[in-house]
Amino acid sequence: MKKVGFFQSIHLKLVLIYVLLILVAMQIIGVYFNNQLEDRLIENFQKSLRERINLLAYNIEEEMIKEREEDGPTLEEDIRSILFDFSAVDISEVRVIDSRSKIIGTSAPENQGIVGKRSTERLIKRTLVLGSEEHRLQIDPKTKSRLWVLSAPIESKGEVIGAIYLIAKIESVFKQMREINNIFASGTAIALGITAILGIILAQTITRPMSDMRRQALAMAKGNFSRKVKVYGYDEIGQLAITFNNLTKKLQDAQATTEGERRKLSSVLSYMTDGVIATDRRGRVILINDPAAKMLNVSRETVLSQPIVTLLGLEDEYTFEDLLNEQESVILDYSTKNEPYILRANFSVIQKETGFVNGLITVLHDITEQEKIEEERREFVANVSHELRTPLTTMRSYLEALADGAWKDESIAPNFLSVVQNETERMIRLVNDLLQLSKMDSKDYRLSKDWVNFSVFFNHIIDRFEMAKQQNITFKRQIPKEPIFVEIDEDKITQVLYNIISNAMKYSPEGGQITFTLKELENTIEVSIKDEGVGIPKDKLDKIFDRFYRVDKARSRNLGGTGLGLAIAKEMVTAHKGRIWATSVEGKGTTIYFTLPYEREQEDEWS
Repeated sequence: MKKVGFFQSIHLKLVLIYVLLILVAMQIIGVYFNNQLEDRLIENFQKSLRERINLLAYNIEEEMIKEREEDGPTLEEDIRSILFDFSAVDISEVRVIDSRSKIIGTSAPENQGIVGKRSTERLIKRTLVLGSEEHRLQIDPKTKSRLWVLSAPIESKGEVIGAIYLIAKIESVFKQMREINNIFASGTAIALGITAILGIILAQTITRPMSDMRRQALAMAKGNFSRKVKVYGYDEIGQLAITFNNLTKKLQDAQATTEGERRKLSSVLSYMTDGVIATDRRGRVILINDPAAKMLNVSRETVLSQPIVTLLGLEDEYTFEDLLNEQESVILDYSTKNEPYILRANFSVIQKETGFVNGLITVLHDITEQEKIEEERREFVANVSHELRTPLTTMRSYLEALADGAWKDESIAPNFLSVVQNETERMIRLVNDLLQLSKMDSKDYRLSKDWVNFSVFFNHIIDRFEMAKQQNITFKRQIPKEPIFVEIDEDKITQVLYNIISNAMKYSPEGGQITFTLKELENTIEVSIKDEGVGIPKDKLDKIFDRFYRVDKARSRNLGGTGLGLAIAKEMVTAHKGRIWATSVEGKGTTIYFTLPYEREQEDEWS
């Protein structure tokens, strides 16, 4: 064994631990001190400015409520004279705004051009509306230094008659903090240097007896168990030396047994990521880990000593000897009528050096989701194949008839070409819907959201359908007139509404009515579209949002449906963190609901 280098020695580690403990303690103290000092400096800075702002607000209030003579100075002139006297090193600018958001004065000479214009600052609007003081920190785009912005109300007889907008340079406070941090860092460096020296001296007293034990351990590694470790004292290290000597006596006896157990443990540990079961040479369970017990829904105490074939439910198909020779995975199907549950079992034989079988390791993997995905894939391919085969078969028949001479017959040729064209458009719609679903399934799918007044947006969509409808169907709207702003991808929600309304119109009878409703809930808006069609059976209601599902397949194909409209609507609503569902009464109609996230605070700001 190589000699332990200085940078790998416990001596250095003890010194580093000692130094790091001191460093951590000083850093904790420094962070606490820094945070407290920074809060106190910022608080004093803001308190000082607030006191000056209160005095300024009083003077401006007097000027704003004072009656003015026709030939006397204007309010803007008086405000300007007051603001020119209100100057300080830390104040960049002070503006005065009246109750209509009009700027009536500013202390910045280069900014006088804004006097008379309306202010668009959000802080000022909140101050004028709520009558509260508002403030924030921001970065000066020119100097990149921090600024403190304060908006304080000007009140007269309990009413807000204006606001003061202050921009102050708070960077000086942070500059003081940086200087204090530099001083603290220098002190920390000096303290760490002294600590390192003391740590070296302390570590030497600990590492000397440990170095002796290391030499004795090297001798034991070479097979020499006769030597004893010298005991320097009866402290913790001395007790360690005594224990070391006791272990030496027992080590030789346990070495042979440990080797066999090590091989078994190594095999078990190599499969610990999933359910693991170990047996003895007779096939009885001697070890089962928690994942395996959970997968098989058993307790560890009840399965110990139980045959592995009984535990796995394979006694009718396999014996223990069959499992020892099994090279392939065994599928364990525990599915019920309502819930699929499938496991895959892999087997590994534990053998001694002589080749004698010492047991069996069984590794269980839960492949339920994998099988479910595979089944959905097969069903999806079958559905797509069926949907494409139907129009292609129709097109081939009509094209063959045209090729055989039907194109010369003016009475049937246009009809044949119209059918081919309709089937082609149907396939294009199907492919477009499949591409849309594929995009939404991809990981890099992104929404392009913007704030939209949903009441106006919903009405516009309904207007388009009402102008283009050909059936005798009545539209009834229950939509609030006040604006309701939500953040959505307008194109995607338009497609959702188009798909739902198109379905409602397809299945509505002549003279029927479609009802459009929009409601504000606590954190969402709820949109519902109700028709008076034939309705949907209760046992099929949950399936209408599945891809390619049709309640009445023959009628859906005749109306040009692809069976993907509601599936696309569900994906788009879910992408907006909303929810979509349906209710129906057979013979009376169906209602499709969906919700979208809605923040009332944002709504208040828009209004």
